[in-house]
Amino acid sequence: MGKIKRFEDFDFWQRARALNQEIYKIMNYEGLSKDYKLKEQMNGSSGSIMDNIAEGFERDGSKEFKNFLGYSKGSAGELKSQLYRALDRNYITKEEFDKLYDETDQMGRMIGGFMNYLKITEFKGNKFKEPETPYGLTGN
Repeated sequence: MGKIKRFEDFDFWQRARALNQEIYKIMNYEGLSKDYKLKEQMNGSSGSIMDNIAEGFERDGSKEFKNFLGYSKGSAGELKSQLYRALDRNYITKEEFDKLYDETDQMGRMIGGFMNYLKITEFKGNKFKEPETPYGLTGN
């Protein structure tokens, strides 16, 4: 993995975005489109996965990023439960369920793996770097 400069560089954010697009497609299915509460919950949790990755990264601290990754991972778990409800109400097929569930589960594991990495790394984030003075000189 190369140096990450933007949250868009994370594979798990890219996958979360693609998953969000897949969830949006099924929201227009006949039954699900009329089940407003479930539809909005699925839209919210799938969006929350990618949004929390972005927000945590932009905070510039590894501890805060880890917290937001936890929210993101929790949203993945929430979406998996909502997928069961969509399956149980016959809004999606078993094949669609399996595909979406597996992708959500893999994403949650990737996020969890990166959270573990952040626990052991020495890097604490850009907000904790020594500030530079003009002309690249460091302060006392």
